[in-house]
Amino acid sequence: MDGFDEEAFNKFFPSGFGKQDKSIDIESQIQRSKRTDLSATKPLADAETTGLNAPTIARPAEIEQRPQEPKDSDDDSDDDDDSEDEDDEDEFPVSHELVMKTHERAVTTMTVDPSGARLITGSTDCTLKFHDFASMTPSTIRAFKSVDPSLKKQSAAQDAHTVHYAAFNPLSPSHVLVVSATAQPRILSRDGETVTEFAKGDMYLRDAHNTKGHISEVSSGVWCPTDQNLCATAGSDSTVRIWDANVGRSQKEVIVHKSRVAGSAGRTKMTAVAWGSPKQGGSNILVAAALDGSLVMWSGNGPFTRPSAEVRDAHARDTWTSGLDISADGRLVISRGGDDTIKLWDTRKFKTPVTTVAHQSTSFRYPTSNIQFSPSSANVIVGSETGHLHILNPATLRPELVTPVTPGSPLITVLWHEKLNQILTGSANAETHVLYNPTMSTKGAALVMSKAPKRRHVDDNPSFTTDLSSGLAGDSVVVGSNGVPHYSSATFAARHPTIGLTASGRSRDPRRPHMPQVTPFAKSQPDEKHIRDNIPLSSMRDEDPREALLKYAEQAEKDPIFTRAYQETQPKAIYAELSDDEEPEPEKKKARR
Repeated sequence: MDGFDEEAFNKFFPSGFGKQDKSIDIESQIQRSKRTDLSATKPLADAETTGLNAPTIARPAEIEQRPQEPKDSDDDSDDDDDSEDEDDEDEFPVSHELVMKTHERAVTTMTVDPSGARLITGSTDCTLKFHDFASMTPSTIRAFKSVDPSLKKQSAAQDAHTVHYAAFNPLSPSHVLVVSATAQPRILSRDGETVTEFAKGDMYLRDAHNTKGHISEVSSGVWCPTDQNLCATAGSDSTVRIWDANVGRSQKEVIVHKSRVAGSAGRTKMTAVAWGSPKQGGSNILVAAALDGSLVMWSGNGPFTRPSAEVRDAHARDTWTSGLDISADGRLVISRGGDDTIKLWDTRKFKTPVTTVAHQSTSFRYPTSNIQFSPSSANVIVGSETGHLHILNPATLRPELVTPVTPGSPLITVLWHEKLNQILTGSANAETHVLYNPTMSTKGAALVMSKAPKRRHVDDNPSFTTDLSSGLAGDSVVVGSNGVPHYSSATFAARHPTIGLTASGRSRDPRRPHMPQVTPFAKSQPDEKHIRDNIPLSSMRDEDPREALLKYAEQAEKDPIFTRAYQETQPKAIYAELSDDEEPEPEKKKARR
C-alpha cells in the first residue's frame, strides 16, 4: 500500500485490549518538584554589627542591589557556584518542594505528629485542616478533614476565631493542643474531636490567682517535654497557666507576671511561651515573653512563685515578641521581637543577649510568626516579610542559606521535623510548602511524590456528567442559598464546571456575598421547614383541636377503649321529651338579702 505509515498506525491503535498496565516514571515526577531558585543569596561580607560581633541578615532586596562581579572568560566561577548550590542541597533539605493550598487565608500555625504521618495546619480562616501523607498522591493533595476548634457541638452559632497555635503532644501523639483567639484553649484528638475544654476564669476577680482559667484571649501554648499530661498557655491577662490535659475545670498552676512598667495594676499581655526539653542533658526551663519587652524564665519543675531570671528590656516596649524557642540542650534561648531584631540568650547568663541581629518582623500583622531551632540545634530557621526562608548559624546568626519560598508574600510559620527531615512553611497567601530532599528526607512529601497519580474516573470530570444544580435547561430556575428562586440563562456553575465547594463546604463562587454568622436572635424566627423537621408535633399548632378530636368520634363509638366494660351493664338513659314549641323556663334568680 502506497503512503501507508505503519509507525503512525501503531501509535494510534493500541497493541492490545483490556486493562493496560502503564508504569509511572517516579524519577521524572520527583524531578518536576525540584526547585529552580534554590539559593537567593549568600551572606554579605560587609554587614553591620548590631550586637556582640553579630552581622545583620542580608535581605533579598539588599542583595539584588549589589553590583554583580564581572564574569571571567573561564568557567571556573560557574563551576564554583554550581558546587556551592549542590552543597546547600546536600546540607539542607530544600532542593524539592510540595505545595499544598487547602486554606483560604494565611496559614498561622502547623504541627506534625512525631511519626511524621499526619499534618495539621491552622489559619486565619478559623479552621484546622487535617492531612495524611499516606493518603495523598501528586494529583490529590488535599485535607481529609476541616475542623473549627472554636465552635461548640451544641452551639454552632458561636463566632469563629483565628487559630493561634496547634501542636501534637510529643509524648502522646493522640492529643493536640489548640489555642484559638478565645479564653478557652482545647485538647483535641488526632481526629479533631474535643477531648478537654479548659475553663474560663471570672473576669471580675482582681486577683488572678483565684481564677480557674484565662479571663481574656490566649496567645500561645506549649506542651511539657517531660510529662505528657501537662501543657502551658500564655494569655493577654498577664498570666501563664499550667494545665492538666485531662482536667479542664481548673488549671494546675497560675503564674502571674507583674510588669514593672505597665499601668493597670502591673498587667501586660504575654505574647509567647516555650518549654525547654532536657533530652540532651540540659535543664528543664519555662520561658515566656511579654508585651512590655521583658523575658521571664522559671524552672520547669517549679516552684513558680518567683522567676529564676528576668530581663526587663529584652525587646522594645509595646512590641509583640512572636517567636520564642529553646535549644535541645536547654542552654540557648532565641527570641524574635517586634522591634525587628532576633536575639540569642544564654540561660546561664540571662542578663544580656549573646548575639543580636536585625530581621524585619511580621508580628504586627501576624502575631504567630515564629522562630525555631533545628532538631539538632545546629541551625535556626525563620521566615521573612519578603517570603524567604532564612537558615541561620546559631552562634553568629549569620544566614547560611536564604531561599525564596513564596516571594512577595510573608512567611509566617516554619517547622523542621526531626524524623522526616523536612522543612514546612506557612505563608500569608494560604500556601503550605513542604521542602525536602529525596536522598535525605524520608516519608512525608517524599512519599507523596513517589506515588503514581490517582487515575481519574470519567465521572470525576463534571463536564462529562449532568450537573442538576444548574438545571436541565439554559433558562432554568435556580434556587439561591437563601431559598429565593431566580432565573439564569448561564449559571456560574455551568460556565465554571471545575469550581464547586471548598473543603469546608463553602461556595467558591466569587459573586456570592459573605453569609453572616447565625446568631441566637436570628433563630427566633425560623422558617417552616426548620420547625417541621426539628420540633416534634409542630404541625398540631395549625390544627383545630375540635376537628382533631372529632376525627376519632366514629372510631371511639364503634370500639370504645375505656367504657367497653359498661356496654352491657349500664341502663339506657331516658330523657324528657320536649316539643319544638315548648321552651324550658329560665331559672329564677335568687333574691339578694
